[in-house]
Amino acid sequence: MASRKRSGRVAVALEERNDMKRTALRRITAATMVVGLGIGLAGCGGGDGGNGASGTIGTADNPVEIAVWGWEPTLKQATATFEKENPNIKVKVTNVGSAVQTITSLQNAINAGSGAPDVAQFEYHALPQFALAGSLSDLSDKGAKDYADFYTPGTWSQVNINGGIYGLPMDSGPTALFYNKEVFDAAGVTEPPKTWDEYYEAAKKIKALGGGHYITADTGSEGSYTMLASLIWAAGGRPYEIKDAENVSITLTSDPAVKKVADFWQKMIDEGLINTQINSWSDEWNRGLGDGTIASLNYGAWMSANLLASASQASGKFRVATIPQWDASAKPSNGEAGGSTLAILASSKKQEAAWKYIDFVNHERDGINARVDNGAFPADHETLKSDDFLKGSAKLTDYFGGQEYNKVLAQASDEVSEGFSYMPFSAHAMSIYGDSLGPAYRGQKTLSQALADFQKALTDYGRDQGFTVTN
Repeated sequence: MASRKRSGRVAVALEERNDMKRTALRRITAATMVVGLGIGLAGCGGGDGGNGASGTIGTADNPVEIAVWGWEPTLKQATATFEKENPNIKVKVTNVGSAVQTITSLQNAINAGSGAPDVAQFEYHALPQFALAGSLSDLSDKGAKDYADFYTPGTWSQVNINGGIYGLPMDSGPTALFYNKEVFDAAGVTEPPKTWDEYYEAAKKIKALGGGHYITADTGSEGSYTMLASLIWAAGGRPYEIKDAENVSITLTSDPAVKKVADFWQKMIDEGLINTQINSWSDEWNRGLGDGTIASLNYGAWMSANLLASASQASGKFRVATIPQWDASAKPSNGEAGGSTLAILASSKKQEAAWKYIDFVNHERDGINARVDNGAFPADHETLKSDDFLKGSAKLTDYFGGQEYNKVLAQASDEVSEGFSYMPFSAHAMSIYGDSLGPAYRGQKTLSQALADFQKALTDYGRDQGFTVTN
């Protein structure tokens, strides 16, 4: 492209078109966020403040300060280790709230033109909308392009967007089956289901226990967005494709894997085999996991720590297995549910220091160990294969009845397939997911019809934001 000459008129026209596209992309994030959460931005951002010369990494006597926004608790330990090894860089980590609140605050700061941090944590599904809007730095020329073999394929594919690398994987969420062995045994299900046919048979046996027992709960609420996406991912579905900064395809109604998953889940709903009354992440949901009436979950690997915290009364009863497969004779396939990355804001004037920080936290051994030793689930091959990680923590080993649970989760990570992507307006997709899918769980329409409605809403939204969307 660099060798091609354009007339002044063409160049201006193309630049105007690109400006319009960048404006549209910025509108996407702004339109999907709720402004005014009461989170003060003044004084939080570090893009243009702090000591040290702009664009440098400072000295021990005059350190540069970078601002980091993130909710992951192990950032505290990793940052302390980083500062000890890098006295020329000071790091101010601010937890501005949940993942959604972090995105909202970031977009507010970006729209305001000030107050954004140097580094921010993003859930993988939210990364494309900021990357394509030009809000993040491409890390390819900073050395990240050489890291492909370091990370698991599933996480690495999530930070590669439209030919650029817009973050370093921080953690991962390979999907696993967390199941209450006591309930399964009582129902006569002595082994975790290896196929979805076996899962269906297990669901019937568990419901037959009575007492409000179900194999799982799902209402089609916002909290189920990444869960369904991970099952589609594992089934080989690729319903979203970012072709470039202007062209997106959404094929929920024509992707065979989406139909396979939807038809199966529809059968489960029709036969009353899943609890469609309890929303994910509600207090009632946690109680159901604790008392065994919700007997299993297909969720990301990080769910192990959540169970320990929110369903402690089930300690010793839960186990972990890889998720059921569609074809027992085929190579196992899995997806990711959740996980996050650290990215550098394009507005940061401290790019070198910011890169040194995220490279340490997410790529260097001391940084990764500081997080994993405090409960994070890794995204790199070396940690996933290490004896210390595979041994697991004493508390979680007890929770899972003495099972070497991390060995199962590491296997689940190895089975994640490549090539899945989210839309560049995934935050909006999540915000309307419950309205689109929820009626199918209440018997008002089928899942296939709900997915068709979801596709239309997303297509209309994308086109309204300036994308060319094909189905």
